[in-house]
Amino acid sequence: MTTAQPQSVAGSADYQSIVDWLLEKVAFYLEVPVTGIEPTGKLVEYGLDSVYALALVGDIEDEYEIEVEPTLAWDHPTVAAIAGLVRDLIAESRAAS
Repeated sequence: MTTAQPQSVAGSADYQSIVDWLLEKVAFYLEVPVTGIEPTGKLVEYGLDSVYALALVGDIEDEYEIEVEPTLAWDHPTVAAIAGLVRDLIAESRAAS
């Protein structure tokens, strides 16, 4: 009989869970309901400013134990695009360890 080992957040992150987490963070920053943000909508059009964009970078790094560029929200302007990048960086991080 095998026992389940606890997984880190990064180890259990799939694309949809990353999208959901990002939507919650962005909604919190913008003080709007999560349902008011579309994963493919441009964050700048929702009103995400540079202060919150940098805060989001820090939150992503803390949550998923990866490093992302400070220009993340401009280089990847939607939740869907950021989630894809985060998923890829998590996979690279796992492959390197």
